[in-house]
Amino acid sequence: MTAPDLSTAYDAMATRYAEDIPDRYHSSPLNHAMIPVFAELIRAAGDGLVADVGCGPGHVTAHLHTLGVNAFGVDLSPEMIALARAAHPKLRFEVGSMDALTADDASLAGILANYSIIHTPPGHLPVTLTEFHRVLAPGGYLLLGFQAYDGPDELAEPFDHLVSLAYRYSPDRLAGLLHTAGLTEVARLVISPAEDPRRGFPQAYLLTRRPAN
Repeated sequence: MTAPDLSTAYDAMATRYAEDIPDRYHSSPLNHAMIPVFAELIRAAGDGLVADVGCGPGHVTAHLHTLGVNAFGVDLSPEMIALARAAHPKLRFEVGSMDALTADDASLAGILANYSIIHTPPGHLPVTLTEFHRVLAPGGYLLLGFQAYDGPDELAEPFDHLVSLAYRYSPDRLAGLLHTAGLTEVARLVISPAEDPRRGFPQAYLLTRRPAN
């Protein structure tokens, strides 16, 4: 599915997402366990600007603000951005693509992509990671959340998603792509598939950093 098609598909689901996804995010500590860690690292590094890429209805951007992070949201879907602005009028949200962020080179202290890469085909993922590296300042952090794949031989496995075809990624192989893009793994969290009552997928979070030098 092309970016315009994906945007249209999420536009159609935006209201349903805004009613369901924020509650799901806040309902389980494991769903947001890495967010406070990410926020603390950003604050310790000097409170720079953070992009919540694929922000949807803005709930994670708002959570970052409650944790003292100067965050703004970016999403491909204009309807998602409209809902985010309505729900959080004091925060900044913009329509945009994670493959072509408006941020200047080396200008962001952090990027959060919380289940935002799942529609990215595996062959295109290096382009996205290269863009993340471009906008991250030296020492900046990237936190990725995604459905995980534990097969030994493949980077990703496709699965049916409510909106569009999606992919779950191998944490080890994704960490290798991140390294190739110039980002160093700092930590990871892998949640047991038994904790996913909907699909029985493991969930993973990879925290990486652009080296300071």
